[in-house]
Amino acid sequence: MPVDLNNARPLAWDSATLDADTREMLDNLQPNILRAHVREHLSVLFVRFNDVAEGRRFLREVATTRMKSARKHLEEVRDFDRGGRRGTPYVGIGLSKAGYRDLGHSVEDMRRFGDKVFRDGMKRRIAEVNDPAVDQWEKVYQREIHAVVLIGDAEPGPVAELREEIVGKLPQSARLLGEETGQGMRNPDGNGIEHFGYVDGRSQPLFVKDEVDKEPHQHWNPAFPLSNILVADPLAPNPSRHFGSYFVFRKLEQNVRAFKEIERDLADGLGLTGADRDRAGAMLIGRFKDGTPLTLKPKASGGPVVNDFTFDADTGSKCPFSGHIRKTNPRSFGREVLMARRGQTYGERTDDPWDDSPPEVRPSGEVGLLFMAFNASLLSQFEFTQQSWADNPNFQNEGTGHDPVIGQGKREVKVTYPKLWGKPELSPPQPQVDQTITMLGGEYFFMPSLAYLRHL
Repeated sequence: MPVDLNNARPLAWDSATLDADTREMLDNLQPNILRAHVREHLSVLFVRFNDVAEGRRFLREVATTRMKSARKHLEEVRDFDRGGRRGTPYVGIGLSKAGYRDLGHSVEDMRRFGDKVFRDGMKRRIAEVNDPAVDQWEKVYQREIHAVVLIGDAEPGPVAELREEIVGKLPQSARLLGEETGQGMRNPDGNGIEHFGYVDGRSQPLFVKDEVDKEPHQHWNPAFPLSNILVADPLAPNPSRHFGSYFVFRKLEQNVRAFKEIERDLADGLGLTGADRDRAGAMLIGRFKDGTPLTLKPKASGGPVVNDFTFDADTGSKCPFSGHIRKTNPRSFGREVLMARRGQTYGERTDDPWDDSPPEVRPSGEVGLLFMAFNASLLSQFEFTQQSWADNPNFQNEGTGHDPVIGQGKREVKVTYPKLWGKPELSPPQPQVDQTITMLGGEYFFMPSLAYLRHL
């Protein structure tokens, strides 16, 4: 029977009762979509094709010789958990609307993609999400990108070797327009962090049963249906069995120095002293640096990063409604909006992101996040999150303000903060914090099925 994307039960991929359609779906689905693939070291290549036959030949060869399936990836994870046997590197391929056109697909073919945002492309959507003008993007992103190739692994060696091999396979008619290099950062507890120093990537929708089973879910259920992430691949040999996902790529530069100055000034303005000063940054993020949810604790508590919570009992006296994680995952509503984020940090720095060094020693640029996320609908997930939640100054309540981390646009609304954790007294209205993340460019892609790529 056809795969039921709306089934609320997480996917028991290794079950002996798994039906043939779901097995074929997993055998033809790219890895890193249903479950995050290890990519502590990441190379992102942006390619332009100029010859239909040669472009198709390149993609077919890479897909056939270097790309594993989602099922193979899940088997490798299982084998590592059981015996520590390392898996193989990750290779993923996404195509833009222009890329499909350059591979010889017709206008009629493109209409089969149901997402208008994908058919428009990111450059034509800047007004919807308050992005900078295209002429302010980095040069590579101003150009017409046809494909993105992702190469990731736990170690740098395999990534470098695969990168050289794949670049060497590019036909002479193609162009490597540019590339990005990502490298994971971790705090002393081993948790992944971003450049502001906060634990990142914890609140993810989960689709696979063995991942869900490891998560406490008394208050918030991390299990999501496949309909949050998968759609039929309209150009595959059998769209009822072959699936893909819409993919967002955005390069986000972080001004760490400015953010740390904002944390300091907010703590001063609220009269926070000692260990309570950490609550200033937590009110912007929604978690303390170690991942402790602000809605649960007034101070960082250490230990495993809690994800089993909601904001239902918090009227904003603990975590402001503008807090980044509250804006982008309200938890009690909007589950169908959540994306599967697969981002990676980029940029070199000489300081430790998690320590208490003064703002003056922090980088003001050239570091940030390669934001990547899989969606079943770019319109209803990524763009809705950015436009209706992050950029909406009246999110849930009048005068909430923008998301202080990823919000874009004019910040004219004045905001308040709780002066004491869990108490109703608020600060006087004050200007919102300045924007410290700059979008430097990106594109919308579709990550097609392996069946499509291997039959080009």
